Amino acid sequence: MAKQDELRVNRQIRAREVFLIDENNEKKGVMGFFDALALAEEAGLDLVEISPNANPSVCRIVDYGKFRYQREKRMKENKKVQAQNRVELHEIRMQPKIDVHDLEVKTKAIAEFLQANDKCKVTIRFHGRELAHTELGKVVLDRILEKLTEKEVTFVVDSQAAMEGRNMSMMLSPAKKKN
Repeated sequence: MAKQDELRVNRQIRAREVFLIDENNEKKGVMGFFDALALAEEAGLDLVEISPNANPSVCRIVDYGKFRYQREKRMKENKKVQAQNRVELHEIRMQPKIDVHDLEVKTKAIAEFLQANDKCKVTIRFHGRELAHTELGKVVLDRILEKLTEKEVTFVVDSQAAMEGRNMSMMLSPAKKKN
């Protein structure tokens, strides 16, 4: 844990007055620091400064080792949940004159991304005179959508095919699963 995340314990606390919460989660109210420390020592536990920025700072009587262990456990669990909920964006690029087999390979990759719960941006790049026939790019994107529905991949089209300079792109995201 980082040094700034460490809480002050017992005699490390600098406040003169503290708002005390005892070992049974009962609020004891505002009292002097040494009175609170005496109550903690009497209980055989530690006085931990929970909220140093509050006025007066909030302290709690707990077993510091157990408290720190539970806090770290909660933080690890929160990180795990955040990692599961993270959605990545993948981009698949191709040209309007793509071959049938290449289109199959690209569609398979898009399906894998969507099944892995990631978003996918499908981009058609136009070079030179291809810009005069942007409808060919729209046809390729429509074929991709057809192939994805044939493979029974559940997805949502976030943004329809649109031109962005020399590129035509559309955004696909996985469909929300019903719980």
